[in-house]
Amino acid sequence: MSTATAPSDPSSPASSTSPPSSTSPASPASPTSPTSPDAPGPGAAATTTAPPARRRAVDWRVRFAVLSLVWGFSFLLIKVGTTAYAPFQVTFGRLLFGTAVLAVAMAVQRAKPPRGARTWGHLAVAAFFLNALPFSLFAYAELTIPSTLAGICNATSPLWGMALSMVALSEDRPTRRRVAGLGIGFLGVLTVLGAWQGFSGLDARGTAMALLASLSYPVGWIYVRRTLAGRSESHLSLTGAQLFLATLQLAVVTPLFTSWPAAFPVVPLLAVVALGALGTGLAVLVQYGIVAEVGPTTGQMVTYFIPVIATAAGVTLLGEALTWNTPVGALIVLAGAALTQSRPRSGGSRQP
Repeated sequence: MSTATAPSDPSSPASSTSPPSSTSPASPASPTSPTSPDAPGPGAAATTTAPPARRRAVDWRVRFAVLSLVWGFSFLLIKVGTTAYAPFQVTFGRLLFGTAVLAVAMAVQRAKPPRGARTWGHLAVAAFFLNALPFSLFAYAELTIPSTLAGICNATSPLWGMALSMVALSEDRPTRRRVAGLGIGFLGVLTVLGAWQGFSGLDARGTAMALLASLSYPVGWIYVRRTLAGRSESHLSLTGAQLFLATLQLAVVTPLFTSWPAAFPVVPLLAVVALGALGTGLAVLVQYGIVAEVGPTTGQMVTYFIPVIATAAGVTLLGEALTWNTPVGALIVLAGAALTQSRPRSGGSRQP
């Protein structure tokens, strides 16, 4: 899972000059994330300079572990939420509680909202591709596919992002390394889906929705890079505005396609609250802090832990079935994604 820039999350939870990659649906990709768009969280774009790192009371490794758990468990929370509420209702609640957390953070830091109708218009488009659309698609997908598969599909975002960036962004030229990474990643997707078995046992519609959700993130990242890069507003301001607009979009759509719940079961309701407040609100703030402290390269590594945690949570807590090709394919996907994001070492002198 994560807002217009990956803190990508995402989500995802760097600058807008780096190629887009993955974000977790857990994160709301913000337009000004200090991390690379390669991070989950969810999408990267408009850049503002990350604030100087301050000494934190909690070590960044602890916060990194918490962030990985929160985003990895997002798929389980979606699954639990959709047992009692319609997918659009789960998405609306997720965005509502996530926006509330960022609104409090903005009030505490006295961050002012963005100015200008054009900026808000671009943020509305970013909110659609980075929040409203992928969050809704994942919620609908998990009606018919296990949360483990949804988490693994989310890991394909770096592959989609690299493929799209090589086509849409002139500065991202294809290289042998990137093409090899895309090929390996595609092989991993086929392994997860059991292509040699004719994709038997999988719900094609749900799987397609999960893959489309993963594709939506890099589309949003590229849009943000073209329209919001270089904004002077803080990442918190842009991210908060983006989530607010996504919440408004779901507030319009949800009543048109769903009816008021007849009951409010506690466990699914708490799952939606946690999904929004922790996975879509607090997680973004945590990742921004990590990136500001240790840099985007380390911050984006959370991407590779999300499918592992999502799989472990789905199997152990929800009793979802796991065949050998799912974890093996997931590892191949992650290897391909890592290869597309890697850079060849320069031949210069080594630093002592």
